[in-house]
Amino acid sequence: MGEQKHKQNTKHNFVFGKKNYKLMFIGLAIIALGFILMSGGGSDDPNVFNPGIFHWQRIRLAPALILIGFGVQIYAILGNLDKK
Repeated sequence: MGEQKHKQNTKHNFVFGKKNYKLMFIGLAIIALGFILMSGGGSDDPNVFNPGIFHWQRIRLAPALILIGFGVQIYAILGNLDKK
């Protein structure tokens, strides 16, 4: 009988708050978008050069998005966002 009361009174405490988890998912989406933009651009024929491999979105945009995504992840983990 005492165990049932104890189980009913215990509240599950998560490590992070709701805002932290939202920011983590946003950061993961930004990182995934960066890796998607970085992929591709190869040539099917190894004897043919494809200049698309040096496109600005692969060289500058995609790595910047990945770094921004990691920054969002660090802020979401270390920041105390549910503090009122």
